[in-house]
Amino acid sequence: MGFKKKARANRAPKAKKVKSDEEEGEVPCDVAGCEKWADKRFGGRSIAIDNAIDVWGDDGLKRDVRRVRICRPCYREWKKAKKDEPDQY
Repeated sequence: MGFKKKARANRAPKAKKVKSDEEEGEVPCDVAGCEKWADKRFGGRSIAIDNAIDVWGDDGLKRDVRRVRICRPCYREWKKAKKDEPDQY
């Protein structure tokens, strides 16, 4: 038994984080009709307003700011819509 294996065996197990739908966030998603949270701990992202308008249009956003905060499902939707455009990355 090597040094690392002994150290791992004696290490205390990590407590797993439990996500629940009842947790409240601080930053709401800026996509109209979405009621989820755009906090980093929920997987939220921040994208440029021009990129968001390409997918959801002017009426599809709640705020008019330089950077739009979106939740994880909305980010995935945006990423799938922009997948074929090579200049986005």
